[in-house]
Amino acid sequence: MSVLPASSREWHLVARPHGWPVPADFALRETPVAEPAEGRILVRNLHFSVDPYMRGRMNDVKSYIPPFKLDHPMDGGAVGEVVASNAEGFAVGDHVLHGLGWREYADVPAQHATKVDPELAPLSTYLGVLGMPGLTAYAGLFEVASFKEGDAVFVSGAAGAVGSQVGQMARLKGASRVIGSAGSDEKVKWLVEELGFDAAFNYKNGPVKDQLREAAPDGIDVYFDNVGGDHLEAAISSLNVHGRATICGMIAQYNDTEPVPGPRNMAMIIGKRLRLQGVLVGDHYGMQQQFVQEVGGWLRSGELKYGETHVEGIENGVDAFLGLLRGDNTGKMIVSATR
Repeated sequence: MSVLPASSREWHLVARPHGWPVPADFALRETPVAEPAEGRILVRNLHFSVDPYMRGRMNDVKSYIPPFKLDHPMDGGAVGEVVASNAEGFAVGDHVLHGLGWREYADVPAQHATKVDPELAPLSTYLGVLGMPGLTAYAGLFEVASFKEGDAVFVSGAAGAVGSQVGQMARLKGASRVIGSAGSDEKVKWLVEELGFDAAFNYKNGPVKDQLREAAPDGIDVYFDNVGGDHLEAAISSLNVHGRATICGMIAQYNDTEPVPGPRNMAMIIGKRLRLQGVLVGDHYGMQQQFVQEVGGWLRSGELKYGETHVEGIENGVDAFLGLLRGDNTGKMIVSATR
């Protein structure tokens, strides 16, 4: 066994946020590190993920995933190196993907860890383009939205971890037009010039409905919603007959303290015979092998690109999460260990 550190830092939720989270809702605490018990491994986290869905877990409400417990370490996707093992099949030096992020060292049940190969792809990609966000994009577009060649696709939050993949996947599969929205002119430029979107717009520059109509004068067939609010209302107006919308996230209203009124044009759903369907990645792990094979091929060929925003140091984990909610990231937001 290698020499282990005496302690590990980990982020705890100490208060339920009301509206926008603030740094005082969190505490960085130290906990002792011990040798792993039988069937467990100790992992030094190299990267951990911060994701929009985590905001919902900070509320004490029943949902599809349990809320974070107060005064306990938060969790989420992480990749790291095994530094001690008491489990068959895992050796010191192996790299693994697991669900105990937000901490420096994780004591992980071996059955909840998956070996990953840093030679095949950078470790951080297993949290993004080859991980949960990538599979969300893949399943949400191809299975939930029933994408077919020739569809015109609009993606909101298109410069984020999921949205940036949705647009490229649609283009690679023969979309007639791919449109994205983002929150800065720099991100809009990245979508068009680097990722190959046909059009993109900064939603802060004018009404979304007007900008979308200009970008898609012939309407859209698929809408991938990461934002909600005025974007969903605009998409309903622009969707063609038998259009489909995948409802993946509604980050625009995650921090609202009052109920948000729904789109004012929902009667259009009837006349256009639209289908709006939510997506949770956990329902689609049956696509995992197909996803990794196809997306891995696109990555190797250079046809699919990805962005990552790295924040260095666990002590900056909450700042990274708050930045994610503000839209500071391009692509996947990741907290990386400082070596």
